[in-house]
Amino acid sequence: MATEEELLAAVEALLEEGEPQLPPPAERSRLRQAAGLTQARLAQILQATPQTVKNWESGRSTPRPPRRQAYQRLLTAWATKYPTA
Repeated sequence: MATEEELLAAVEALLEEGEPQLPPPAERSRLRQAAGLTQARLAQILQATPQTVKNWESGRSTPRPPRRQAYQRLLTAWATKYPTA
């Protein structure tokens, strides 16, 4: 069994890795669809254009701060709610 020190060291190492990575583009699309949102509705929520969301989901571009953090949080919550089968 791991000691408290080992667990804390592992957490610190993870935090030093930087920002969490967004899921792959296809997974972004799957999660949005699982949540029942259109690209247009997600764009409205994140104050972006539908084309921007389409680009994120196709891998042509990635969101920049502050949208990136909001999008990451949403995708993380959806991934918990709608896990892959």
